[in-house]
Parts: sequence; structure tokens; C-alpha cells
Amino acid sequence: MINRELERARLADLLATGRQQMALLYGRRRVGKTYLLTHLWAPEEVFYFTASDTTGEQNRRALLTEFAAWSGTEVVIDDYPTWRTVFRLLLDHRAPEPLVLVLDEFQYLGETAAALTAVTSELNAVWEARRPSRPLLLVLSGSAVGVMDTLDGAAAPLYGRVAWKHQVEPFDYWDAARMVPCVAARDRALTYGIFGGMPRYLADVDPRRPVADNAAQLALSPGGSVRLLAETAVLQEQGLREISRYTAILRAIGAGSTELNEIGQRAGLGGDTGLRAKIERLVGLGFVQAHRNLGAKRTHAYRYRLADPALMFHYRFVAPNETTLERATPRAAWASLVAPFLDSYMGHLFERIVEQAYHRHHERVGLPLVREWGRWEGRDSRKEPLELDIATRLADARVLTGGIKWNSKPLGARWYAHHEQMLTRLSLSGVEWAHDAVDPESPVLFVAAGGFTAAFEEAARAARSKVILWTLDDLYRSDSIRD
Repeated sequence: MINRELERARLADLLATGRQQMALLYGRRRVGKTYLLTHLWAPEEVFYFTASDTTGEQNRRALLTEFAAWSGTEVVIDDYPTWRTVFRLLLDHRAPEPLVLVLDEFQYLGETAAALTAVTSELNAVWEARRPSRPLLLVLSGSAVGVMDTLDGAAAPLYGRVAWKHQVEPFDYWDAARMVPCVAARDRALTYGIFGGMPRYLADVDPRRPVADNAAQLALSPGGSVRLLAETAVLQEQGLREISRYTAILRAIGAGSTELNEIGQRAGLGGDTGLRAKIERLVGLGFVQAHRNLGAKRTHAYRYRLADPALMFHYRFVAPNETTLERATPRAAWASLVAPFLDSYMGHLFERIVEQAYHRHHERVGLPLVREWGRWEGRDSRKEPLELDIATRLADARVLTGGIKWNSKPLGARWYAHHEQMLTRLSLSGVEWAHDAVDPESPVLFVAAGGFTAAFEEAARAARSKVILWTLDDLYRSDSIRD
């Protein structure tokens, strides 16, 4: 099992308390919740049930049938006509021995919000009933992120009952490479850029084959497993209506639109008064990320980007070319539709990898956590465009700036000189954080996939007391992170 050390340890600790404990575990589909929950305990130690998107009555009968088969006890379904009787049966089973109960896709036990509230009310009534102390862990799991997140809200029946609540996240670039251990660091980064960090998407990738072959077969081919998963990702979200509009928003963002009005126009939703709410819903579901320039006021507009690299790839290369992909061979489609634009695509994706790398490795180079990871994009006082790949406020109040380049040849000294010039322009333009950033004591971080020339290193170290230079190989070798 890759990653998930936190989840494994926390669930084990809850069971080890010797008392009845309830945990709430949720996350997007294909993130690996089911694999996690079915590999933590021996089959005889845990009753695991996955609810289906059907009626509560059918789920009740299915649960009782599966429980009878697992426990080896005779269960007459008509003897348990309500969820209260079902939960009492589960919680009292095999007392006082240790027991783990996992109810996966829990949100399907209620067909509506009101019905699910009724189910959780029944669970709460049984949970609060006095019974002898025993090691019992009840895990409620689900993929309807918004629904599961509110189960223990202040007005919800389970408020105050959940001992641990956790959202399972996709792998970052590092753990994705552990699952698909390509030999070359560039291939590892490309694999993450195409398939992202969802374990199910990565499961079919063969690290022995070229990245182009994997992408052509899995992400471009009309029958490719990752393509099919990406196409249906939004469809699988429970309670999401107007799917065509949400898909249009994702297509617009994937095509490069970042601001609200631009997204609305490209999506054909310029007149949709609920556009902002729809985008915020996608943010809440984990499909979209919202960000602002460092130091921007709360009234400043957000910029948006797709959160999942696999969806980024799908909506950048697959969705706009569906007709062509039906006619062309996947390998030919890669050569003509993807390969010529891959470096540009990876340039943006590489910024996300660097952000993740900083969170993993900052202590090794003597830097603190960040208050606000970000970048800066806009115009200076002369209305000239300016863009910084890294503009971040650290926890110790210093400002970290720098650049990120998906390059193949080492960066020359002119790139560093350009960086210092941009900071000076911003400082003179009255950008508050830039006054701190021009201080020689403020650290700089440059990450270049193809490395740096000696002249670049000399220029950077002459200007700053804290210089961090990472290559792509550095990001994948924990023993070689350097400053």
C-alpha cells in the first residue's frame, strides 16, 4: 500500500482505545478509499458493506443479506424493518470482542438529503444507547464529498459523535512515482502530468513502456480506461444537476480560461447567473482550484485551474479532439495532437509539482512552512506584463520568490538577472510584498528540469544569502535536495 500511513495509523489508534469510536472518511471516486478500507484488517475482523445508488429499502436488504453471509448467523430480513434495528444488530454483534464495521458509500442509504438525515438519526439513537465498553470502530465512508463532509455538522444528528474525520486525497507527484516507478525523472513527471495522482488512473500504467505508449493507449484511445474514467468523473458525482453545464465549465478551464467572465464566454454560459456558484461547487468537489496573486485583497477576482492533472490532460488534449481521435490511431494522435504541445503543457503542470515538492522538502533546506503558496501575474506601474512563478509568504513572514522552468538545457545567468529586475519593478510599482522580496536576506527558489549553468549559480549566490536550486532529478531523490 502506497502512502496512506496517516489513515492506517489513525484508524488503528481508534480501535486500540478499547471503546466504541466512529470515523468519517471520504474522498473523490477512484482515490483509493475502498482499497484502503479492505486491506487494513483481516476479513474475519471487519464487516464491510458497500451501498448502491438505489433505494434505501434495497440497501437495507442487501446489507442484512451480506451481514448474514459474513457472520454465519441466521438473519431474518423482516425482523429488521428499520435502520434502527439494523444498526443495533451491527453494533451489538460479537460483543465484547473487537469489531470493525465499514459502511462504504454511506450516502446511498438515503435517497434524499432528508432521508439520509433520518438514517443518521437512527444511527445516532443506537450509538448513544448504553452498552458494555468494547473495542468497536464504525467507519462511515463515501465519495459524495459535500454530503459526507456535512454528516457531523452542527445541526446534523452525528454532531459530536465522530472521533476522526478525514478526506482522502490523491497522490502527489512523489507517491504517484512510487506507484509508477519509471526509471527517468522526466518520465515520472510526465506520467504525473498525464495521469495525475488518482490511484485508479495510475493502476493501468506500465512503467516498462514509453510514456507515449501508455498515454496513447489509456488516455487517448476511445476505449482507454483513463479516458473513460475522466469522461465520466463529473457524471458520477451524486446530486450534481445540469451536468452539461459543469462539463462546459471544465472544458473552458481546461482550454486555458482562468477568469470568471472568460470561462463563462468560452463555455457558452455568459448569461448564466449561477455561473460563479457552479464553479464554486466544482471547487468544493475537488475538480477546480481557485487562487489569487500573493497579497491580493479579498475583493480581487479569483483565477481558476483544474485540480486534477488527469482532467487537465483530458480537457486540454482529448475533449477538443474527440472527432479526430475517433479516426486516428492513438499513436498518431499522440504524435500530432499532443507531442508538439507537451512541453508547454508541462510548463504549467511543473509549477504544481514544485509546490508539492516544497511541502515535502522544505525542512531539508532550512525553510519553514508557507502561509500562502502562490505566484504573481499582472502588470507593473508602466502597464508592462510581469509574471513570477513563485511568490510565497513564509510562516516566518519572509517572502520566497523564484522561477520554475520545464527546460532541457541549463538556465543561463540572464534568467536570474531577469528575476531580480521583475522584483525591482514590482517594488517600485508599490506592491507591498515586493519590498520584502528585494531584500538580499529573502530566500529564492529556482527549479529547472534541465539544471543551471555555473554562471546562473554564481549570479544567484552573489545576490542572495539563501539560494535553493533544484533540478528535476533533485525532486525525485530525497537525499539530494540541496541549497
